[in-house]
Amino acid sequence: MAFADFLDRMRRPAYAVTLAGAVGLGYLAVPAVDSHWAIMQLGDYRGLYNSAYTGMATALAGTLWLTFGGFFVARNGVARDEATGVGRQLAATPLPTWRYLASKFLSNTLLLGSMAAVLAGTAVVMQLARGEDRTLEPGPLLMPFLVLTLPMVVLTAAAALLFETTPLLRTGVGNGVWFFAWLVLVLGGQREGAPLGGIGVHDVVATMGDDLTRQGVPLSGGDFSLGFTFVEEPLRTFTWGGFTPDGGFLAGRLAVLLLAVPVALLPALWFHRFDPSRSVRVSAAPAAEEAPVAAAVPEAGQAVPGYAGPPRTPVSYGSPFARLFTGELRVLAHGPVWWWAGTALIALAALFVPLEGVTRLLLPLAWLWPLLVWSRMGAQRYEHGVAVLLGACPGPVRRTLAEWCAGVAVAAVTGLTPLIRLVAAGDGAGAAAWAGGAVFVPSLALALGTLSRTHRTFQAVYLPLWYVTVNGLPLLDFMGAVREDGRPAGPHAAFFCAAALLLLLATLATGATRRRAGTEKGVSR
Repeated sequence: MAFADFLDRMRRPAYAVTLAGAVGLGYLAVPAVDSHWAIMQLGDYRGLYNSAYTGMATALAGTLWLTFGGFFVARNGVARDEATGVGRQLAATPLPTWRYLASKFLSNTLLLGSMAAVLAGTAVVMQLARGEDRTLEPGPLLMPFLVLTLPMVVLTAAAALLFETTPLLRTGVGNGVWFFAWLVLVLGGQREGAPLGGIGVHDVVATMGDDLTRQGVPLSGGDFSLGFTFVEEPLRTFTWGGFTPDGGFLAGRLAVLLLAVPVALLPALWFHRFDPSRSVRVSAAPAAEEAPVAAAVPEAGQAVPGYAGPPRTPVSYGSPFARLFTGELRVLAHGPVWWWAGTALIALAALFVPLEGVTRLLLPLAWLWPLLVWSRMGAQRYEHGVAVLLGACPGPVRRTLAEWCAGVAVAAVTGLTPLIRLVAAGDGAGAAAWAGGAVFVPSLALALGTLSRTHRTFQAVYLPLWYVTVNGLPLLDFMGAVREDGRPAGPHAAFFCAAALLLLLATLATGATRRRAGTEKGVSR
């Protein structure tokens, strides 16, 4: 059952998107020798691209991505069983809950493990492509994936199952919780003395520092850095002999693997395994109180008093696009009172906070708040099973544009007060950056939702994009939050407007391709 579930989930678009991200990160982990970007560095140095360093850099970069992006892919196995009706069939079998959870845990592990295997192949390709040392050593190259990436992948697979079977965490709130938990895990897991060795980085860095010392290389320019960073000058190289784990290190990695098992099986205490008697309150009304249906059926030709015939839809005049836009906006804006209260609170705070605080804090917060709203764009028709109905309706391009405009309207409403402050201060560049972000974010949400058919993909992409912007990285600043001499330091607003246009065109092209293939109407050709 676990292997069949794994094969089914491999065919999903979200798997392909996440796998492409993993391969791309593997490429970035071994940048060109004259590159100004780095994933892993020790001061002003990086290791020579031999098998040991290439494998370690790719494995650590893969650990960062698979524990984050892989989590969003893995946490849909139980939901799919519930949506397809397979869960009800399983509820009628004597399959114990713990065995069902164990099968899903194994499926998650196979899913993420297959991505780690592809990353290992990427490391081989990158070592040969960079050409600094083309001697392949399978042991030093593959060992980091076994002792560093694999334990964290297994723990992520267990966490995905735990979140998916816990009532509050299975919602979009759980995705946000995991993002901040992932930050604590990645940042805190690099420190000396981290529980169970953290993510295993500290011991690796120690061996690199020892090799630098033995080679008489002065360590300057800071400490170890794991993450996408910009360097003023290309990093200098040193020869790293590799990492040989000792017994204590391996014991910590084994403990991480063993910890994943109770985390995955813990939901057996409350997970109802799709049993309606445990998840839905069944009405106990006696059958005698139910009105007989046959009494309401008239004889042929007999008129029914008070029956005026089938309801008639009133004729609607005006622009069809305006009605579509209104409907899409009502769908997106439908939310609990507390969400609107939070939106109003952020808008009110932006009226009184200094302008610097508006651009650095409140505008990013205002555009993080609708995360769960935007993530539904392009995906909700598939997740709620209405894609077939919409596929039979005319005007697919018009519907897509109306949904995009509704997403832009959400961005405009939530970020309206910061825009007013920027215009009042005469900050034309900041207002232009605001406009670029207001069209870019909904375009990204609509494109990712349409391509992957799940809301989790946008959440997985947007959260780190938002986080690096808030932390001062101007490369991907889509809202003008990072300032230099009072002006936005990121790309020009025209760049994000062009990116929004390309994403919108990609969305329309994807829809047209699926309609030609018959997938929007449920036709198999």
